[in-house]
Amino acid sequence: MRAIGIILAGGNNQKMRELSSKRAIAAMPIAGSFRSIDFALSNMTNSGIQKVAVLTQYNTRSLNEHLSSSKWWDFGRKQGGLYVFTPTITAGNNFWYRGTADSMAQNIDYLKQCHEPYVVIASGDGIYKLDYSKVLEYHINKMADITVVSAEVPEGDDPTRFGVMTTNDEGRILSFQEKPVVTDKTQVSTGIYIVRRRQLIEMLEKAVSEERYDFVNDILVRYKDLKRIYAYPLKSYWSNISTVEAYYRTNMDFLKPEIRDYFFRQYPDIYSKIEDLPPAKYNPGAQVRNSLVASGSIINGVVENSILFRKVFVGEGCVIKNSIILNDVYIGNNTHIENCIVESRGTIQTGQTYISENGIRIVDEQNERYIL
Repeated sequence: MRAIGIILAGGNNQKMRELSSKRAIAAMPIAGSFRSIDFALSNMTNSGIQKVAVLTQYNTRSLNEHLSSSKWWDFGRKQGGLYVFTPTITAGNNFWYRGTADSMAQNIDYLKQCHEPYVVIASGDGIYKLDYSKVLEYHINKMADITVVSAEVPEGDDPTRFGVMTTNDEGRILSFQEKPVVTDKTQVSTGIYIVRRRQLIEMLEKAVSEERYDFVNDILVRYKDLKRIYAYPLKSYWSNISTVEAYYRTNMDFLKPEIRDYFFRQYPDIYSKIEDLPPAKYNPGAQVRNSLVASGSIINGVVENSILFRKVFVGEGCVIKNSIILNDVYIGNNTHIENCIVESRGTIQTGQTYISENGIRIVDEQNERYIL
């Protein structure tokens, strides 16, 4: 494919509450064994993109550990590969990334040194499958300056947390509002863009010279009437996980057989970093219904309509329903958890009850584990 990739993975969102206090949103666990960024990386490699830069900034430790080897996504190659760029203090710049446009502008040498004519820009918090080469073909056929991948708002989601747009019959964007206060529009930006590399360099340099740092507001919206900007409609599954409610709903979607089949049994595959762990163990008396249980977990109690990530221990007499248990959580005997997200590496002592009647409760109990 005649394009390089850029994945924007440095952001934070207060709507993730405690979940983003330990990790970047792009590092959020998904579907038992994956991270959010795995989907964008897998789409890049499956589309034939051989050179990808990941721009990180906020709470990067977990994300950097996950990206420590590029071989999992087939980016371990002599030409091209996976690059991770963090903010760097230089003689000419002492700022962190001040926005999405600024993050690319601070790494503009990467863009200038590449020879591919196009750039695919994607956010690290989207859950989807997409062949970017088809978007590029659409981009070329429309003779577009910028192509924005659009989608219909998922059922139950709030369109005001996205960029909303209207298009004409040809797909050209007529109006674009970034996170409006109210809207009746349902066509939104997925945070995926294709643009010619030289044009992107030119627009980034102009924006930063005018102290404009956001790609959407200071480039996409600003050039809407000056450039040919088109929308490519994504018809398949897409979800953005940047709120607690969306994160919970997206994970629960993987309990649906058709969603699991689409992501994990239909070509192309989604790839992730592999850990050497034993398969999940179900001891006598364990009851598991309609749930995903990742490797390294040990189940003694009842688990229903839930997702358990790696190395989760569920004690005897426990009842877990409609919940997400993140990595390396110890749950003591006779504990009841319902409608909750349990933070990773937590220890819940014996006999505790966590039930949420309204909304999703986040449980973060960092107790001593081996003195129980």
